[in-house]
Amino acid sequence: MIAIIDYGMGNLRSVQKAIENVGGQATVTEDPRVIQSAEKIVLPGVGAMQPAMEKLQALGLVPIIKKVIDEKKPFLGICLGLQLLFEKSEEGGNVAGLGILAGEVKRFTQLKVPHMGWNRLKLANAECPLWSGINSDEDVYFCHSYYVVPKDAKTISATTDYGKDFVSAIWKDNLCAVQFHPEKSQRVGLKILENFVKL
Repeated sequence: MIAIIDYGMGNLRSVQKAIENVGGQATVTEDPRVIQSAEKIVLPGVGAMQPAMEKLQALGLVPIIKKVIDEKKPFLGICLGLQLLFEKSEEGGNVAGLGILAGEVKRFTQLKVPHMGWNRLKLANAECPLWSGINSDEDVYFCHSYYVVPKDAKTISATTDYGKDFVSAIWKDNLCAVQFHPEKSQRVGLKILENFVKL
């Protein structure tokens, strides 16, 4: 069973439906016990870092997220769910994130925000399990104004060009996260979610 963490931010039902379309069994939940007992976990998200962190803290989900990642359960962050994994964000004035990955979240300055629509993946690490059957230069769907800057370049599994190359996916051990929305990325997105389901 895959737990999709519900903290009131994100198109949770579309993520659940996409996972079910590729053969996964998913439940949307804010219950720490359900998240703890799940085989895999998805942290989705749409919106701003500060209210997201406040909601996760209010629900008591920060320690459980850190615990399931420490336990090496397959974990997928989506969009804001990628940004939340880092230490801090410029959004809202250096808001602290979960601090699971070293680095920060910065705002685009070269081009208009949000960066919205289809754009290409440049695979930086083809060994990432999400990329099975995925080619470099595949198009996926984005909607964001901020991007992550990891301190450890070895965690970068894909980049995308928007005025400059930014990190569009990371991978470290059991932890995968993407800046784009696989649930909105049609064939490619469904294949990525299928790869996660099969981990």
